[in-house]
Amino acid sequence: MDALYAVALRLTRNTHDAQDLVAESVTRAWAALDSLGDPAQLRAWLFRIMRNAFVSGLRRKAARPAESSYDALLGDEGELDLASLLVEESQEFLDWWANPEHRVANDVLGSQIMSAIDRLPEAFRATVLLVNVDGLTYDEAAAVLGVPSGTVRSRMKRGRTMLQKSLWQQAVDAGLAVAGPSQENADE
Repeated sequence: MDALYAVALRLTRNTHDAQDLVAESVTRAWAALDSLGDPAQLRAWLFRIMRNAFVSGLRRKAARPAESSYDALLGDEGELDLASLLVEESQEFLDWWANPEHRVANDVLGSQIMSAIDRLPEAFRATVLLVNVDGLTYDEAAAVLGVPSGTVRSRMKRGRTMLQKSLWQQAVDAGLAVAGPSQENADE
């Protein structure tokens, strides 16, 4: 469950949405437990269900007309609910403050690394998170993502290259490295 939640959090970038995604995934898995062929593939099967639920949720959101958060805060009589507005505006900070594991992860990993991962295109971000952060094998990640193992290997190589370039540039900007005339210096 912790591994599912960690990946869901990276996909949704919101604790409440991540919790909902994990709950929906586990519910779907429980309902379809008979379709699990090999119990050894349970972990990859759960991640695949979660990925499919995430993609389905994105499609549902894209199909709905956009709601104004201001309209949602209006009460029955058309008055603004200031308490709800305050909670909505401070929820991300409160979630961060209430969860010491996230504070430690943010301190240890650094905001630059996490922002570099977040800037990766979706396919590469999901692959890097599943393999490097969650520790799935290439075959397990391929099963989760519904792509061949070779595609996972290719996405990992390209994703790592994108991360290296992004982090190298940040190191140069911060004065931690010296910009050189070629990428070979970045490899050093």
